Amino acid sequence: MTATNSRHPKGRLVDAEPARRHVRNLMAAGVSLARIADAADVGIATLSGMLYTRGPGRPRAEQIRLENGRRIISVRATDVATRYVDATGTRRRLQALMANGWPQLRLGTHFGLHPRYVSELVRQPLVYGTTAVAAAAAYDRLWNEDPRRHGVSTSSWKKIRTHARNNAWAPPGAWDDDTIDDPQAHPEWTGECGTDRGYWVHKRQQLPMCARCETAHADWLAAHGHLTRQELNREQFRARAAASGREADLATDARELMRYGVGIEQAAERLQVTKQHLQQALLRHPQPETELAA
Repeated sequence: MTATNSRHPKGRLVDAEPARRHVRNLMAAGVSLARIADAADVGIATLSGMLYTRGPGRPRAEQIRLENGRRIISVRATDVATRYVDATGTRRRLQALMANGWPQLRLGTHFGLHPRYVSELVRQPLVYGTTAVAAAAAYDRLWNEDPRRHGVSTSSWKKIRTHARNNAWAPPGAWDDDTIDDPQAHPEWTGECGTDRGYWVHKRQQLPMCARCETAHADWLAAHGHLTRQELNREQFRARAAASGREADLATDARELMRYGVGIEQAAERLQVTKQHLQQALLRHPQPETELAA
């Protein structure tokens, strides 16, 4: 944890990210913020302030006191995690990493588990709390790493990705850190899942179709059931084109804001979309080379 040169009456300020990740990993094991705050001897407002946006114009804290950061990171999973917890978050993280091409056998090393046991995590309803913490920590390290740079062959990478795709396992970009452990949460494949626009993004980007978007499109068809076949085709073409154009414009507007130092969370807030939606738009509409060279 690297301290900044900022002066603060209550102590030096440091980057909050290491402490934030540690808290999220403990939360993946079902540990409440109140329990973590008590174990770290810090205020619960300190934890929630660095985890969550506090409203319009009030982004999460990106720096915390050095001493608070040390206290938070010193909280051990073995001291606060319960024996067994719901395996939803662990399973989703494992599946997301496999969607990126990580073989289960390799993940065992990163999870600190026997490789054969990793395959069981996909099917188990409960896991040890310490296992959930280890999986969350590994996910933090690996979610944006290319497995091929870590010795995974291209053939294995393709095979694992195909397997994950066939099983409709959502990649890391479809999950939000705040909801990945919630059994009631759904992956955001498109940023607009649950709408007809999301349905067309699935189609155009050749993403596995989610049930919410299928339902939304079925509702759209029912609402347009009075149209002739020709009229219906025309309306579907417009809907498909609108979905593609909206996302491209969103990515362009976000990059313009970020050029002036606006963070992705603040950009999403200004553009009135979720951070997930914005991240997906940026991934699917990379900056043209002509703009990069300018």
